[in-house]
Amino acid sequence: MTTGKNTKGYETPNHPYQGERIAEESGLLGRYGLKNKEELWRAQSELRSIRREARRLIGEAQGDVEEAEAAGSEFLTRLRRYGILDDNDKISDVLSLAETDILERRLQTVVYRKGLASTPQQARQFITHGHITIDGARAKAPSRKIEAGEEALVAYDERSPLADDLHPARAEAQE
Repeated sequence: MTTGKNTKGYETPNHPYQGERIAEESGLLGRYGLKNKEELWRAQSELRSIRREARRLIGEAQGDVEEAEAAGSEFLTRLRRYGILDDNDKISDVLSLAETDILERRLQTVVYRKGLASTPQQARQFITHGHITIDGARAKAPSRKIEAGEEALVAYDERSPLADDLHPARAEAQE
């Protein structure tokens, strides 16, 4: 018995066989070390929801950006907290966001960008194997969104063999 509610959390492409889109998706999968296209589609769906909310706020304010920002202050604060928007960005800037802005906030990408891993795929492995912590708490989900304030707290677990500067897996990341 199904209730008819979509519980997937993402939408698949309308046209599954478009060579250009497939090539673009494959490039993003490799660049961000995503496990499969489902992870990319989740980011795209999240971006669609964010844009939809921004359009709704601007529409309700009848195009008045200041009024829309006042009505959506919590929405904008959340986007700024996650580092998706800068402090001086307006609500209209939300409409020009790309899926890479969402993918950059994943724990996997943050670990790679901080130089804790030599590749995005290695960053994913370090996270799933429990070698990465956020403020001392072990993180196991590569897809977790990292707030801008948490970024400095991402480090190797002190109990992990990778905490040793001479560990061979770290030598590649240090170069």
